[in-house]
Amino acid sequence: MSVAGLKKQFHKASQLLSEKISGAEGTKLDEDFMEMERKIDVTNKSVFDLLSKTTEYLQPNPASRAKLNMLNTVSKMRGQVSTTGYPQTEGLLGECMLRYGHELGEDSVFGCALVEMGEAMRQMADVKDALDIGVKQNFIDPLQNLQDKDLKEITHHLKKMEGRRLDFDYKKKRQGKIPDEEIRQAVEKFDESKELAERSMFNFLENDVEQARQLLALIQAAAEYHRQSREILQELSGRLQKRISTASSRPRREFNMRSIRSSMEPEDSSEHNGLSYSSSLGATGTVSPAFFPQSLSCFPLPSSLYISSFLSSHTDIQTTPTVNGKTAHITSVPLSWPESPTINGNIHPGEVLDQPCCRSLYDFEPENEGELGFKEGDVIILTNRIDDNWYEGMISGESGFFPINYVEVLVPLPQ
Repeated sequence: MSVAGLKKQFHKASQLLSEKISGAEGTKLDEDFMEMERKIDVTNKSVFDLLSKTTEYLQPNPASRAKLNMLNTVSKMRGQVSTTGYPQTEGLLGECMLRYGHELGEDSVFGCALVEMGEAMRQMADVKDALDIGVKQNFIDPLQNLQDKDLKEITHHLKKMEGRRLDFDYKKKRQGKIPDEEIRQAVEKFDESKELAERSMFNFLENDVEQARQLLALIQAAAEYHRQSREILQELSGRLQKRISTASSRPRREFNMRSIRSSMEPEDSSEHNGLSYSSSLGATGTVSPAFFPQSLSCFPLPSSLYISSFLSSHTDIQTTPTVNGKTAHITSVPLSWPESPTINGNIHPGEVLDQPCCRSLYDFEPENEGELGFKEGDVIILTNRIDDNWYEGMISGESGFFPINYVEVLVPLPQ
């Protein structure tokens, strides 16, 4: 720095100390200039705060913002074009709902509802990403450009004008000690800086409609985001209401407890407590009932012999019981059997009455999806009791629900 420059800096510092400490008055500017300077100062502060608050509005989590900025900075340093997006809260919630909805499965009403809402949250996260991009392009970037260029230039002119004012006031107070030529040059430079600062402020304030357009872009982006979010949520609400209505109208299933004791019983009932049975069928119309010695009267008949003794017709059953490896000879005796109904003319009654079943009293035509139709006299296999009004059963390979008062139970369901 030259000697003249050092002298000028000394003059500015001296005048500033005089005004701040001694209360000396400097050159006063006109009110219009002061008002424009005040508005520029407020605008500068507002732009700075708007940039910060808008970013917080779009990305409310400060930790995620800091991590995102760090990752994007690293990407730029590595020359990578793609940047990491902000983790939207809607997307995080949607991922959580989808994960647990899939775990519950499609047979769960709550699980299906979670999956549907998770997909809707994903869509809202995509809409929020679009909001971020739109606001950045049409609001944040223009404001940042305004701060970096126009406002920065005006601030530079004002700062330069203030330095020349201090230099002029210092020399004006020492008139007579300082040559008039230096005072005249100081006045000219002060007027030049004032004109440049005033013109730049005037042009900026006259064109502040651009800032209003940028605010409109922010409002339009937010309105579009809320419009799309409303459509997504309305569609989701309709689907959930329909699902709830369908689930509420479905017949309720009856709880059937399965004891551990029953699950431990052997499936093969042909052997009980060391007593085994073998049987053969003939065509003579006679049956040989099991003959048990007095010492074996405590053992129950196997279920297969018990049912066949009631349901078989004109059949000769030769039964040879074996006790601890020894065979007992049994005398055949003829038995007569009651007439049994047929099932749709296809299934032998012995195959049906071996398990819970019922006979239809009337014809039943299904009206809703999931109901089971049948004719009067059909025998239906019972699989479950839904509630006090509905059974679940199977006939001819088809299963469904039917009313209890349409049938007569032949073999009841286990309690």
